[in-house]
Amino acid sequence: MTLWRPDPALIRRPAYQSLADQFARAIHDGRLANGARLPTHRRLADELKLSVQTVSRAYEELIRRGLVSGEIGRGSFVQTQRREPEPPYLPERLGEVIDLSILKPVCEPMHLERLKQALGWLAENLPSSSALSFRPNMVFPRHRAVAVEWLRLCGLDVSAQNVSLTNGATAGMTVALMSVAPPGSTVATEAIGHHTLIPLARYLGFNLEGLPIDDNGLIPEALDEACQLSDIRAVFVQPSVINPTATLMDAARREQIAAVARRHDIAIIENDVLGPLVESRPPPVAAFAPERTLYVTSFTKIVVPGLRIGYLAAPDRYAAAVANRHLVSNWMATPLVAEIATKWVADGTAMELVRWQRSALRRRQEIAAQVLAGVDYRVHRDGLHLWLQLPGDRAEESFVSQARLQGVAIAPGTSFRISAAPWQPAVRISLGSTTEGELRAGLSVVTKLLLGDPEHLLLAI
Repeated sequence: MTLWRPDPALIRRPAYQSLADQFARAIHDGRLANGARLPTHRRLADELKLSVQTVSRAYEELIRRGLVSGEIGRGSFVQTQRREPEPPYLPERLGEVIDLSILKPVCEPMHLERLKQALGWLAENLPSSSALSFRPNMVFPRHRAVAVEWLRLCGLDVSAQNVSLTNGATAGMTVALMSVAPPGSTVATEAIGHHTLIPLARYLGFNLEGLPIDDNGLIPEALDEACQLSDIRAVFVQPSVINPTATLMDAARREQIAAVARRHDIAIIENDVLGPLVESRPPPVAAFAPERTLYVTSFTKIVVPGLRIGYLAAPDRYAAAVANRHLVSNWMATPLVAEIATKWVADGTAMELVRWQRSALRRRQEIAAQVLAGVDYRVHRDGLHLWLQLPGDRAEESFVSQARLQGVAIAPGTSFRISAAPWQPAVRISLGSTTEGELRAGLSVVTKLLLGDPEHLLLAI
């Protein structure tokens, strides 16, 4: 049987992605069986009249998509039995581990008491529509009106008719992507971005293209070039500190991103889950391109984790698609949780808890500055985490493993890697996920590992 080969006549720019797409279709269609060995990089480059670098990037893209495995000394093989991606955080907290891997706000007994009080209020004031109705339009008009007030605090002026309530930011992101990126299309995003985008792209059937970033976030020229070379349908951005590198994009860069999207007529999905937590920040990207931006925010990371509710603001051109995708994937947000969010926005409790969180995080930042003195890392004073690039002699996987052996869980940077570009090993460390004492102890372990001998720890068997 002749091994399938890509058709050079079908290769479009960027060639590496077009080539990867051909392989992906052949694997999905069964023309390349599980375990099939792919041609060497040089052999395929000679056959297709491409550079070895182009073929190498195509193979790297296939590995990133989970369709191919590369084995040093043996070659590249089709891997149709995909492995699900590992989350960057511990799935559950075990034993005495100091968990700095999961991104959480600072929580104290006060938060539980506030929720208990809210549930008591809800028991006395639950509207019949929230308990008995199946129709979103019967439940949410009042909530949408209050959502507009919160979105105004986020820097966005929208109509209530353009707001959907979602069960948190993940649901909002998913609905937004389903609304603008049909299967087979391409979504651009930051090279170091949201860890759920890679599995979401796989599940929803769109391609993901990671673009270069700098200290100000996504580079507009890179997005412009990608739009010229690929059929980009949308760009997903996290401009306000929640991105892994803790970057706050300035207003000029946001306006440039909006201008590129407008020039190429692509959608923008803006993940802004920290909302008003980040003080003195620029307006959202959505404020510069309201006609094409789907804006996502929520309460879980800035008020209390149990308040799993959020807002998705969409322009008129996408409003019907958002309503339909939300209906088939979620039907509607949980009305009982929406009641608490609406009450807290209206009576000021939500913003009070945001201000409390901001103050608590700034205390955590002071602890990090003390313990990590002399260590180079990125952080924003209102952020939930820090981004620490490892020295050249430190392997990321080994560093994370050694920290775990010493009772500290941190998130590997590769969990957020979306581009196949050269990688600088790094870790993300949550500042709000545990007590101040445990944070200090966990950061002390990280500092000792950084300043100590990089030799691997030996385990007795």
